[in-house]
Amino acid sequence: MDNASSIRRRPLSLAARAALATGFALAAFLGLTGLAQNKANYASELSAMHDRLHNYAIAYITGTDITRAGKVTTPDSQPNPDFSRPGSGLYAIIVGNDGFRWESSSALGRDFDFVRMLSPGETAFEPVETRSGKLYVFSYGVSLDSTEKRSVPLTFAVAQTEDQFERQVATYRRTQFLWLAMLGMMLMLLQLFLLRWSLLPLRRVSSDLAHIERGTRDHLDGPYPVELTVLTRRLNAFIDSEREQRTRYRDTLADLAHSLKTPLAVVRSQLESGGDAEKLRGDILDQVRRMDEIVAYQLSRAATSGRRTIASLEPIAGHAEDLVQSLEKVYAAKNVLCEFEIEEGVTFPGEQGDLLELMGNLVENAFKWASHRVLLSARSLGKMRGRSGLELVVEDDGPGIPDDKIEKILQRGVRGDERVQGHGIGLSIVQDIIKAYQGELHVDRSEELGGARFSVKLPPP
Repeated sequence: MDNASSIRRRPLSLAARAALATGFALAAFLGLTGLAQNKANYASELSAMHDRLHNYAIAYITGTDITRAGKVTTPDSQPNPDFSRPGSGLYAIIVGNDGFRWESSSALGRDFDFVRMLSPGETAFEPVETRSGKLYVFSYGVSLDSTEKRSVPLTFAVAQTEDQFERQVATYRRTQFLWLAMLGMMLMLLQLFLLRWSLLPLRRVSSDLAHIERGTRDHLDGPYPVELTVLTRRLNAFIDSEREQRTRYRDTLADLAHSLKTPLAVVRSQLESGGDAEKLRGDILDQVRRMDEIVAYQLSRAATSGRRTIASLEPIAGHAEDLVQSLEKVYAAKNVLCEFEIEEGVTFPGEQGDLLELMGNLVENAFKWASHRVLLSARSLGKMRGRSGLELVVEDDGPGIPDDKIEKILQRGVRGDERVQGHGIGLSIVQDIIKAYQGELHVDRSEELGGARFSVKLPPP
């Protein structure tokens, strides 16, 4: 039951959606086209019948004459043989004053009392319901003169049954429907072919992703259409980011295991030696402290989330205030004043954890070495695709870092002064984060405060 329900709820594929949309649009278009053509053909057939009946009436008028005595002589020949065949559906009637009436052979036995006299020059074309069915009647009023200059008013009426007209319209409709159906099928097949061809790059992307999942490929290599280039580039960046993250976690665990081997071996050796208890206690505490430093370092390194392909934008101001308030409590004895020069609305183009690690280590390092003042500056940098990078600067009024020691200070596990408490890994974490975000770190002397100046530039995501 659940499987059947899930199958019914499965969303349609892009090809099916496009095919259905195209089918509905094509059906509506061909239907409206057929309706418009039918109306145009109906009007055209009606106009053609009007002209044809008009010509028949003119032919009868031409063949009719008035004698000297004022008698009407009807034409001997017919403009169409159907006028001579009874029940043919094509009829001619001539009516005049004093009860004159003439009907073609085809009109014998029919009731044409509806024919009325028209004024000379007056015409009429209208459908008329009779007991035998609907007729389309064209009437023409004329006044014929005899040789005695005597005028005789006559009305010539030519009628055609609806059946003939409807047969012509129905024939056109059948032919039209057949051709439109054939055209619709051809267009649907062509559309399906074009749709399949258009979606081929997406199928290729799906196939390449399957190869990546199986491990037979490393990236989406293409070539792909321009519209998919951004997508595939982002997917490749996402794949690289995830691989780098897995590698970083694996390397961190391996480094942690390797780093703990020596302290653990020392502890084991000391315990097995059974030496002086006080000295043994001191040696073990030293190794435990060392292991604590190693664990802290590796955990901090593993916590570095790195640059994400789909990154959030973290505001700087709020996090900076919270961070400084915490550090002011820790270093309350130093009475350090931290100033802000943070551009309004500036954001960090990445994860919150990375921002806190990056800014926290830099600001804490400044508090640690500052005499009384720390300056934290942040501004947007290099806007691209609607997003901005970041320039983060931390300065202090401490002793600063000599140029020849900057490279050494940035190495892992190295502290600027062994007398200052710390693990010596803060700046290493900063460098790992900056590297993950493809940014730059520059260390020099602060022109304003005189101490160390750490400048971080991160490009837009």
